[in-house]
Amino acid sequence: MNELQQAPVPTPNGGVSARSGVASVERDAFGLPGIPVFLLWLLLCGLTIWTFVARQPLLSVPLILAVIFMVVGFFIVQPNQGTLITLFGRYVGTERRNGLYWTNPLTVRKSVSLRIHNFNSERLKVNDLAGNPIEIAAVIVWRVVDTARAVFDVEDYNEFVAIQSETALRHLASQYPYDNYTDDAMSLRGNADEIADALATELATRLRHAGVEVLEARLSHLAYSPEIAGAMLQRQQASAIIAARSQIVQGAVGMVQMALKELSEQDIVHLDEERKAQMVSNLLVVLTSERGTQPVVNAGSLY
Repeated sequence: MNELQQAPVPTPNGGVSARSGVASVERDAFGLPGIPVFLLWLLLCGLTIWTFVARQPLLSVPLILAVIFMVVGFFIVQPNQGTLITLFGRYVGTERRNGLYWTNPLTVRKSVSLRIHNFNSERLKVNDLAGNPIEIAAVIVWRVVDTARAVFDVEDYNEFVAIQSETALRHLASQYPYDNYTDDAMSLRGNADEIADALATELATRLRHAGVEVLEARLSHLAYSPEIAGAMLQRQQASAIIAARSQIVQGAVGMVQMALKELSEQDIVHLDEERKAQMVSNLLVVLTSERGTQPVVNAGSLY
């Protein structure tokens, strides 16, 4: 039962890898409750002291060896930690229960934190889908869920998380534009929740080989690179001005139509086509102008 439990490593296309290496699988370790064993150890210590008092050297030596042998087998499991145990290079299991335990003193024990970790990536300079250089960074919330994979399948799972997170972030940034000027596509700036879900999904796929679970992934920084930030700001301002002007013109045309309709229905004044065109022109200038217009009072006839 000391053999390392292993499972085939799935490939990205859903198959099974043909390489000789396989993924490790965590299992529970066999550990005796520490308190009863500690009481037994105290009893052996008292018996050893008695042999010295009674001058029984033949009993003292094996008892001393037994006391030393037993004390090496004690280990403590802290809350939200797991102790991974190996014996002569073979995986025995992982003890997740909190408290004092005793196991074979010949085993090697390694403590693995099961607490939640935060990884704040560096600001990466990448090109978005449109080829614009941008700066992007993310915060990744993760924890170890399989200690066997975290210790045996990767060299350093903390470094593995950092490198894979930055790789996934670079890949994600290249799949979407920074900003979208139409309504039928996603963008990094306009679809924050969808981008976060996509990043978390990709990270979960990359990090499952290390026994790591991704709890949350969100962009913490997103901006154009300094060399194009000014030009892109002007583009955004121009787009906003165009959108505002379009709305103003639509409103002005509606108001002109309403004015002509009211004049015609209430029979206030009859205008020929030329005067209607002049009136429309004047109203559009008044309604769409950025500055207040100066009225000109016509003291003569209508024409």
